[in-house]
Amino acid sequence: MPNLTHHTLPNGLTVLLREAHSAPVISWWLAYRVGSRNEPTGKTGISHWVEHMMFKGTKRFPAGALDREIDRAGGQWNAFTSMDATKYFETLPANKIDIALEAEADRMTKALFDADETESERTVIISERQGAENQPTFWLQEELRGAAFRVHGYHHEIIGDETDLRTMTRDDLYAHYRRHYQPSNAAAIAVGAFDTREMLAKIEQRFGAIEGGAAPDLFSRTEPEQQGERRVTVERPGNTAFFELCHRAPAATHEDWFKLRLLDAILSGSSGASDNKTSRLYQALVKSEIAAGVGAWMTPTVDPYLYSIIVTLRDGRSPAEAEAALLKEIARLSADGVSEAELNKARKQTRAAFAYSRESVTEQAYGLAQSFILGDVHWFDKFSDRLMRVSAADVQEAAARYLVPQRRIVGILNPIAQDEEGAPA
Repeated sequence: MPNLTHHTLPNGLTVLLREAHSAPVISWWLAYRVGSRNEPTGKTGISHWVEHMMFKGTKRFPAGALDREIDRAGGQWNAFTSMDATKYFETLPANKIDIALEAEADRMTKALFDADETESERTVIISERQGAENQPTFWLQEELRGAAFRVHGYHHEIIGDETDLRTMTRDDLYAHYRRHYQPSNAAAIAVGAFDTREMLAKIEQRFGAIEGGAAPDLFSRTEPEQQGERRVTVERPGNTAFFELCHRAPAATHEDWFKLRLLDAILSGSSGASDNKTSRLYQALVKSEIAAGVGAWMTPTVDPYLYSIIVTLRDGRSPAEAEAALLKEIARLSADGVSEAELNKARKQTRAAFAYSRESVTEQAYGLAQSFILGDVHWFDKFSDRLMRVSAADVQEAAARYLVPQRRIVGILNPIAQDEEGAPA
């Protein structure tokens, strides 16, 4: 990748700039180090709700004004909250990027948090959670996370618990905003067709006068060591059973994270293959007609999280059959390892998918924003090189270290009958 300019303003704002002149476009991001992991009980979902309130306007940019202005400029903008961060972005024609800089500088300190708008948004967010609850796997994921994390903030869903969404106040939201939305807890990122010196001057002009200070102490609790396998069973109206197998995974900045990423590519094909039909788990579960589908996910996170494999069962097949087949494949990998050919294929697929995911300036800027959040601004830039350093022995060793019963959380979702109105029968 082209050279990265890494600068810090006197008020503590991190600035990451990368010129890319392939198209006359710039993607601008503002990333804050606060997400659902930093929410105590009673305030779950507050980071996501604050993100919604940032679109309700400031005195300079009333609600709806930026929608119209960015639309007229031919750009796009959005935001999202994750477990570790809250991020905002605008991607615009290069000659219109000042709109984004001005908007985010204003929103950093002058969001209104109108009381009526807050109550209106409460209804929206509760409805969003209730909509997610229509998916049976939402309940399975929530139960699994609650079982996996008894103390750490990863235990609750990003959207929060409904009881907290009903009781939090406008003042709670505003205090969260004022505490975390400050330069020392944020990074400004730009990728695209600009001159680095000119862009840095624009950022200093708009953000430099914002009052600085020490970065806030983020609420965070260390998860105790798991003492043995944990299991949860969920029963929900539906027609399909699911089985999920989770194991503890290291933080993204740990070298073992990349070993597990390639292990997943070999087991499930989910880390990059466009077609996972040659993967070990597809062969063991889908070809054997135990499962209708199998997939996996592994999220790069600030703190240790989970590596999860989820199986959609065929009618008439049991979670016990899926578990037996999964554990057999895990034991085989731990005992016998992987071949160089299998490892090279996994590397190639994962690197290709990663490269494809970084084609646009928006995706490249996202990568820098996420790297900042993870605590290593070169994390995405070094992704491919770190994959290439993983050996077959590393993959086998990672399986033996992480895919063990003591680090396992097992989830089963059993469908139950429902009446004509959708309630359990």
